[in-house]
Amino acid sequence: MPVVRLSVLDQSPIRAGATPADAIRESIMLAQACDRLGYYRYWLAEHHASGGLAGAAPEILIGHIAGATQHLRVGSGGVMLSHYSALKVAETFRMLETLYPGRIDLGVGRAPGSDGHTARALQAGPGKASIDYYPRQVLDLIGFMNDALEDDHPFAAIKAQPLGPTAPQVWMLGSSADSATYAAHFGLPFSFAHFINTQGGDMIMQAYRQHFRPSAYCAKPEGTIGVFALCAETQEQADYLIKSRDLWLLRLMKGEWGSFPTPEEADAYPYSPHDYAIIEANRDRSVSGTPDKVKAELERLAECYGVDELVIVTISHDFTARVRSYELLAEAFALDERVAA
Repeated sequence: MPVVRLSVLDQSPIRAGATPADAIRESIMLAQACDRLGYYRYWLAEHHASGGLAGAAPEILIGHIAGATQHLRVGSGGVMLSHYSALKVAETFRMLETLYPGRIDLGVGRAPGSDGHTARALQAGPGKASIDYYPRQVLDLIGFMNDALEDDHPFAAIKAQPLGPTAPQVWMLGSSADSATYAAHFGLPFSFAHFINTQGGDMIMQAYRQHFRPSAYCAKPEGTIGVFALCAETQEQADYLIKSRDLWLLRLMKGEWGSFPTPEEADAYPYSPHDYAIIEANRDRSVSGTPDKVKAELERLAECYGVDELVIVTISHDFTARVRSYELLAEAFALDERVAA
């Protein structure tokens, strides 16, 4: 089994009884802990108008976290490009790269990261392009980022400032074949969201590798998968902590974008037989248990997908337990030994 590199996706969850400001402070503290523990990347998600996730502007939080850490690559997981101007996104991330050269990733997503009504508000204004324009947006973004637009492009003379010798690494993110297709066509790395969709991801990753076209930005296919994982010292502790995610996902599927509940709240919830069936189905989207159990399952997933990097999402209502989960995982994979070497 090849060595697996571990990274982090932070959705800045809002715990029941806490505030959005608490969620952002916890993101910064978690990033600092993961920097010490030897994780490789730290990506910030983008969600809007959510009662449960506070990260509405990853491009701002990226700069703060990069400044508060030393070793991590820091980036977006991801920017929802369909809402924005490719030039403005390129300028924002070129600025981040100038401040923290060689440490910035730009993960690009196609989903709205919000409900439909909020998506319309984000996209309001003259000149809004349809979703059919998205592949061209990606190509424009790469061009602006690297000062490499086609000579006959109408905006070829525009330089995304601040120019510099390096550029952020652009990743395509997705939970379906669409983003994988764009990544292969444009010659970009691809990260599959296994924690969102567990069906067919291994085949999507395989197709990405088969159809990959080398580019100036990525010479060969580079893939990762995002996995929800929760570690605890005992299986009983893990089973207790995961109850919060069970209820949060159930509510999310009912259109309830609330805060992350306590395990006690989850125990008291009046579940219907249909609710239990949904929870059981959603359990495939999570890996939980003792460090040895979680490590074995993560290594199995890495082998199944043919990747050597896993981007770990961990949420629990207890922030201390959340940090401890990343600590236990780092110990299981001996991340500190790799850093020392």
